[in-house]
Amino acid sequence: MSSLQLLWFILIGVLFAGFFFLEGFDFGVGMSVQTLAHNEKEKDQLVSTIGPVWDGNEVWLITAGGAMFASYPFWYSALFSGYYLILFVILVGLIIRGVSFEFRQKVAPKYKNLWNWTLTTGSFIVPFFFGVLFISMIQGMPLDAKGNMTASFTDYINLFSIVGGVALSLLSYLHGLNYIALKTIGPVRERAKNYAEFLYGVLYVGLVAFAVLLYFKTDFFKLHMGATVTLLVVIVLLTLVANISVIKSKELSAFLASGLTLVSLVALLFTGLFPRVMISSLTQKYDLLITNASSSPYTLRIMSYIALTFLPFVLVYIAWTYYIFRKRIRHDRYTEY
Repeated sequence: MSSLQLLWFILIGVLFAGFFFLEGFDFGVGMSVQTLAHNEKEKDQLVSTIGPVWDGNEVWLITAGGAMFASYPFWYSALFSGYYLILFVILVGLIIRGVSFEFRQKVAPKYKNLWNWTLTTGSFIVPFFFGVLFISMIQGMPLDAKGNMTASFTDYINLFSIVGGVALSLLSYLHGLNYIALKTIGPVRERAKNYAEFLYGVLYVGLVAFAVLLYFKTDFFKLHMGATVTLLVVIVLLTLVANISVIKSKELSAFLASGLTLVSLVALLFTGLFPRVMISSLTQKYDLLITNASSSPYTLRIMSYIALTFLPFVLVYIAWTYYIFRKRIRHDRYTEY
């Protein structure tokens, strides 16, 4: 395994981690529109908290897919063909969610609630099915010698993948609630705190179920015992920090801890996969490895030069955007306070 192959495996993990950290609270806010807000004024307030950033946050997903296509084409082809229907559902969720931001502002008042529901529904669909995708992938899928996947319904949808989908949706919802508490003034701020206090109790049960299923349904503990246990402990500790921070009204630390929980989850999945990128449930010799799924050394080298050149500018721009829109949103005007 070359250093560039390892670098791009890590970078793809970083891109997915960035996506779930930033887009995770977008999904949570979207789910909150119909579950947290009590009237149209509060719903507009919630949408205003992510209005300037939601579309930029989705770029992390596009970049992750593009990086996978260029650096690991065999991984990309196996994943995108084998998970075609699930990725199609995710795409539908992203589309109905994206158009909802615009349509809910343009339509007649009697139709506005329809687009509020599509925003909430799309915001749930995406993290749920991403959870199903990643969890089914780490369990192993029927991948043949040519990288073709011939999976049945239960390969995709099973107890562990459903737990994974619910867990990722719940983590995103909590991340969104913490963001709402950080970014708003008014009744929804206190309501978000109360919801989060209750849901962290539910999350602890989910984390136990996830850890047990991870032990019995994957080979993570067998191949990477130390790293797997360490990252599970980190996830639990970050959840405790977020929970305590919510109780003590330390909104920034709660938001950062919930975001880092999502980052740690991605790190757990990628660490468990290593040195594989796809696991075959048929036989170990059909696994797609970092070494045989990557592009040529020349392609990886050119991509590295491009990434190192433009990445600093992208990170500065993202930081600047969040700095400009850092102020809280009032519940009576939905403008920056």
